[in-house]
Amino acid sequence: MRPLAYDLHLHSCLSPCGDEEMTPNSIAGMGKLNGLSILALTDHNTTANTAAFYAACRRYGIVPIAGAELTTAEDIHLVSLFPTLEAALDFDADLAPYRIAVPNRPEIFGHQLLVDENDEVLGERVELLTNALSLSLDEAAAFAGRYGAVCYPAHIDRESNGAVAVLGAFPHESGFTCYELASQTNLKAYESRYALSGLLPIVSSDAHVLWNISEGENTLLLSGESEAELRAELLTLLKGGGA
Repeated sequence: MRPLAYDLHLHSCLSPCGDEEMTPNSIAGMGKLNGLSILALTDHNTTANTAAFYAACRRYGIVPIAGAELTTAEDIHLVSLFPTLEAALDFDADLAPYRIAVPNRPEIFGHQLLVDENDEVLGERVELLTNALSLSLDEAAAFAGRYGAVCYPAHIDRESNGAVAVLGAFPHESGFTCYELASQTNLKAYESRYALSGLLPIVSSDAHVLWNISEGENTLLLSGESEAELRAELLTLLKGGGA
Protein backbone atom coordinates (compact mmCIF):
# COMPACT_ATOMS: atom_id res chain seq x y z
CA MET A 1 0.00 0.00 0.00
CA ARG A 2 1.24 3.49 -0.78
CA PRO A 3 -0.29 6.96 -0.52
CA LEU A 4 -1.36 8.36 -3.88
CA ALA A 5 -2.39 11.99 -4.26
CA TYR A 6 -5.72 12.60 -5.95
CA ASP A 7 -8.26 15.19 -7.02
CA LEU A 8 -11.63 13.64 -7.82
CA HIS A 9 -13.64 16.77 -8.63
CA LEU A 10 -12.49 18.83 -11.61
CA HIS A 11 -14.34 20.84 -14.25
CA SER A 12 -13.19 21.30 -17.82
CA CYS A 13 -14.06 23.99 -20.33
CA LEU A 14 -17.26 22.04 -21.00
CA SER A 15 -18.75 23.23 -17.72
CA PRO A 16 -20.09 26.75 -18.29
CA CYS A 17 -18.53 27.89 -15.02
CA GLY A 18 -15.19 26.30 -15.96
CA ASP A 19 -12.42 28.51 -17.29
CA GLU A 20 -11.71 28.00 -20.99
CA GLU A 21 -8.09 27.20 -20.06
CA MET A 22 -9.38 24.11 -18.22
CA THR A 23 -8.71 21.86 -21.20
CA PRO A 24 -7.99 18.17 -20.62
CA ASN A 25 -4.29 18.56 -21.39
CA SER A 26 -3.92 21.63 -19.18
CA ILE A 27 -5.69 19.87 -16.31
CA ALA A 28 -3.51 16.78 -16.65
CA GLY A 29 -0.36 18.89 -16.97
CA MET A 30 -1.18 20.86 -13.83
CA GLY A 31 -1.99 17.63 -12.04
CA LYS A 32 1.44 16.28 -12.96
CA LEU A 33 3.16 19.47 -11.76
CA ASN A 34 1.24 19.21 -8.48
CA GLY A 35 2.30 15.61 -7.93
CA LEU A 36 -1.13 14.08 -8.40
CA SER A 37 -1.51 10.43 -9.42
CA ILE A 38 -5.28 10.14 -9.91
CA LEU A 39 -7.65 12.70 -11.46
CA ALA A 40 -11.38 12.63 -12.12
CA LEU A 41 -13.14 14.89 -14.59
CA THR A 42 -16.59 15.80 -13.26
CA ASP A 43 -18.27 18.30 -15.55
CA HIS A 44 -21.82 19.37 -14.79
CA ASN A 45 -24.35 16.73 -15.89
CA THR A 46 -22.17 15.35 -18.68
CA THR A 47 -19.15 13.16 -19.40
CA ALA A 48 -18.66 14.37 -22.98
CA ASN A 49 -15.05 15.57 -22.52
CA THR A 50 -13.84 12.44 -20.75
CA ALA A 51 -12.42 10.66 -23.82
CA ALA A 52 -10.05 13.59 -24.38
CA PHE A 53 -9.33 13.64 -20.65
CA TYR A 54 -8.34 9.97 -20.66
CA ALA A 55 -5.88 10.56 -23.49
CA ALA A 56 -4.40 13.64 -21.79
CA CYS A 57 -3.91 11.91 -18.43
CA ARG A 58 -2.21 8.94 -20.07
CA ARG A 59 0.32 11.27 -21.66
CA TYR A 60 1.34 12.38 -18.18
CA GLY A 61 1.19 8.99 -16.48
CA ILE A 62 -1.89 9.92 -14.44
CA VAL A 63 -4.77 7.54 -13.74
CA PRO A 64 -7.91 9.09 -15.31
CA ILE A 65 -11.41 8.59 -13.99
CA ALA A 66 -14.48 9.56 -16.00
CA GLY A 67 -17.08 11.25 -13.87
CA ALA A 68 -19.81 13.85 -13.67
CA GLU A 69 -21.16 16.24 -11.08
CA LEU A 70 -24.90 15.73 -11.20
CA THR A 71 -27.36 18.39 -10.04
CA THR A 72 -30.36 16.62 -8.57
CA ALA A 73 -33.95 17.84 -8.55
CA GLU A 74 -33.36 19.06 -4.97
CA ASP A 75 -30.43 21.16 -6.31
CA ILE A 76 -27.86 18.95 -4.57
CA HIS A 77 -24.55 18.23 -6.26
CA LEU A 78 -23.64 14.55 -6.54
CA VAL A 79 -20.24 13.27 -7.66
CA SER A 80 -20.52 10.18 -9.89
CA LEU A 81 -17.38 8.24 -10.88
CA PHE A 82 -17.49 5.47 -13.49
CA PRO A 83 -15.44 2.27 -13.78
CA THR A 84 -14.69 2.70 -17.49
CA LEU A 85 -14.74 5.40 -20.13
CA GLU A 86 -17.28 3.39 -22.12
CA ALA A 87 -19.67 3.22 -19.18
CA ALA A 88 -19.40 6.97 -18.66
CA LEU A 89 -20.16 7.73 -22.30
CA ASP A 90 -23.13 5.35 -22.33
CA PHE A 91 -24.42 7.06 -19.20
CA ASP A 92 -24.04 10.48 -20.82
CA ALA A 93 -26.11 9.46 -23.83
CA ASP A 94 -28.85 7.92 -21.69
CA LEU A 95 -28.99 10.92 -19.34
CA ALA A 96 -30.33 13.16 -22.13
CA PRO A 97 -34.07 12.75 -21.31
CA TYR A 98 -33.44 13.92 -17.74
CA ARG A 99 -31.70 17.17 -18.67
CA ILE A 100 -33.87 20.30 -18.77
CA ALA A 101 -33.40 21.69 -22.28
CA VAL A 102 -32.83 25.38 -21.59
CA PRO A 103 -30.51 27.13 -24.07
CA ASN A 104 -27.18 28.29 -22.67
CA ARG A 105 -26.39 32.00 -22.77
CA PRO A 106 -22.59 32.05 -23.07
CA GLU A 107 -22.36 35.76 -22.42
CA ILE A 108 -23.87 35.15 -18.98
CA PHE A 109 -22.98 31.59 -17.96
CA GLY A 110 -19.87 30.92 -20.06
CA HIS A 111 -19.08 28.74 -23.04
CA GLN A 112 -19.45 24.95 -22.96
CA LEU A 113 -16.62 23.69 -25.16
CA LEU A 114 -16.25 20.15 -26.45
CA VAL A 115 -12.60 19.36 -27.23
CA ASP A 116 -10.56 16.51 -28.64
CA GLU A 117 -7.44 14.88 -27.18
CA ASN A 118 -5.31 17.73 -28.56
CA ASP A 119 -7.55 20.39 -26.97
CA GLU A 120 -8.91 21.41 -30.36
CA VAL A 121 -12.47 22.72 -30.08
CA LEU A 122 -14.93 20.35 -31.71
CA GLY A 123 -18.08 22.28 -30.89
CA GLU A 124 -20.17 23.67 -28.10
CA ARG A 125 -23.07 22.27 -26.09
CA VAL A 126 -26.06 24.50 -26.64
CA GLU A 127 -28.23 23.47 -23.67
CA LEU A 128 -27.23 24.84 -20.27
CA LEU A 129 -25.57 22.02 -18.36
CA THR A 130 -25.86 23.43 -14.84
CA ASN A 131 -29.64 23.10 -14.65
CA ALA A 132 -31.07 20.58 -12.18
CA LEU A 133 -31.93 17.20 -13.63
CA SER A 134 -35.43 15.77 -13.37
CA LEU A 135 -34.00 13.11 -11.03
CA SER A 136 -34.06 13.19 -7.24
CA LEU A 137 -30.94 12.48 -5.19
CA ASP A 138 -31.79 8.80 -4.83
CA GLU A 139 -32.94 8.50 -8.44
CA ALA A 140 -29.76 10.11 -9.79
CA ALA A 141 -27.54 7.83 -7.69
CA ALA A 142 -29.52 4.77 -8.77
CA PHE A 143 -29.40 5.80 -12.43
CA ALA A 144 -25.61 6.30 -12.39
CA GLY A 145 -25.26 3.08 -10.44
CA ARG A 146 -26.69 1.14 -13.38
CA TYR A 147 -23.47 2.02 -15.21
CA GLY A 148 -21.27 0.88 -12.33
CA ALA A 149 -20.73 4.36 -10.89
CA VAL A 150 -20.02 5.16 -7.28
CA CYS A 151 -21.91 8.27 -6.16
CA TYR A 152 -21.53 10.53 -3.15
CA PRO A 153 -22.67 14.02 -2.08
CA ALA A 154 -20.30 16.77 -3.18
CA HIS A 155 -18.84 19.50 -0.93
CA ILE A 156 -21.24 18.90 1.94
CA ASP A 157 -19.47 21.66 3.90
CA ARG A 158 -20.63 24.35 1.47
CA GLU A 159 -23.88 26.26 1.49
CA SER A 160 -24.25 26.19 -2.27
CA ASN A 161 -25.62 22.85 -3.53
CA GLY A 162 -24.36 20.90 -0.51
CA ALA A 163 -26.59 18.08 0.77
CA VAL A 164 -26.36 19.23 4.37
CA ALA A 165 -27.26 22.83 3.54
CA VAL A 166 -30.18 21.79 1.32
CA LEU A 167 -31.59 19.01 3.50
CA GLY A 168 -30.50 20.19 6.95
CA ALA A 169 -28.85 16.81 7.58
CA PHE A 170 -26.71 14.22 5.85
CA PRO A 171 -28.89 11.78 3.81
CA HIS A 172 -27.87 8.57 5.62
CA GLU A 173 -31.03 6.85 4.41
CA SER A 174 -29.69 7.01 0.85
CA GLY A 175 -26.93 4.55 1.70
CA PHE A 176 -23.90 6.59 0.62
CA THR A 177 -20.57 5.06 1.65
CA CYS A 178 -18.52 8.25 1.34
CA TYR A 179 -18.86 12.01 1.04
CA GLU A 180 -16.87 14.98 -0.20
CA LEU A 181 -15.56 17.93 1.75
CA ALA A 182 -14.24 21.13 0.25
CA SER A 183 -11.84 21.58 3.18
CA GLN A 184 -10.01 19.06 5.36
CA THR A 185 -10.32 21.48 8.28
CA ASN A 186 -14.07 20.76 8.45
CA LEU A 187 -13.65 17.00 8.85
CA LYS A 188 -13.90 16.59 12.64
CA ALA A 189 -16.79 19.03 13.01
CA TYR A 190 -18.86 17.38 10.26
CA GLU A 191 -18.03 13.84 11.40
CA SER A 192 -19.26 14.65 14.88
CA ARG A 193 -22.29 16.74 14.03
CA TYR A 194 -23.67 14.54 11.25
CA ALA A 195 -22.55 11.06 12.46
CA LEU A 196 -20.21 10.47 9.53
CA SER A 197 -17.48 8.47 11.28
CA GLY A 198 -18.41 5.27 9.43
CA LEU A 199 -18.14 6.88 5.99
CA LEU A 200 -15.04 7.59 3.91
CA PRO A 201 -14.27 11.33 3.56
CA ILE A 202 -12.92 12.57 0.23
CA VAL A 203 -11.42 16.05 -0.02
CA SER A 204 -11.31 17.45 -3.56
CA SER A 205 -10.90 20.88 -5.12
CA ASP A 206 -13.98 21.31 -7.33
CA ALA A 207 -11.53 23.30 -9.43
CA HIS A 208 -12.91 25.50 -12.20
CA VAL A 209 -9.55 27.21 -12.81
CA LEU A 210 -6.10 25.64 -13.11
CA TRP A 211 -4.61 27.24 -10.01
CA ASN A 212 -7.28 25.70 -7.75
CA ILE A 213 -6.37 22.10 -8.58
CA SER A 214 -5.21 20.21 -5.50
CA GLU A 215 -1.49 20.28 -4.79
CA GLY A 216 -1.00 16.76 -3.45
CA GLU A 217 -2.30 17.37 0.07
CA ASN A 218 -5.01 14.69 -0.19
CA THR A 219 -4.02 11.02 -0.52
CA LEU A 220 -5.51 7.52 -0.40
CA LEU A 221 -3.66 4.26 0.33
CA LEU A 222 -3.74 2.02 -2.74
CA SER A 223 -1.72 -1.02 -3.83
CA GLY A 224 -2.50 -1.41 -7.55
CA GLU A 225 0.18 -1.06 -10.19
CA SER A 226 -1.62 -0.60 -13.51
CA GLU A 227 -4.09 2.12 -14.42
CA ALA A 228 -6.96 -0.35 -14.52
CA GLU A 229 -6.00 -1.88 -11.16
CA LEU A 230 -5.77 1.48 -9.45
CA ARG A 231 -9.07 2.70 -10.88
CA ALA A 232 -10.88 -0.47 -9.83
CA GLU A 233 -9.29 -0.42 -6.37
CA LEU A 234 -10.22 3.21 -5.83
CA LEU A 235 -13.86 2.66 -6.78
CA THR A 236 -14.03 -0.41 -4.54
CA LEU A 237 -12.68 1.69 -1.67
CA LEU A 238 -15.25 4.40 -2.31
CA LYS A 239 -18.02 1.81 -2.37
CA GLY A 240 -16.96 0.56 1.03
CA GLY A 241 -15.13 -2.57 -0.02
CA GLY A 242 -11.81 -1.33 1.28
CA ALA A 243 -13.03 0.45 4.39
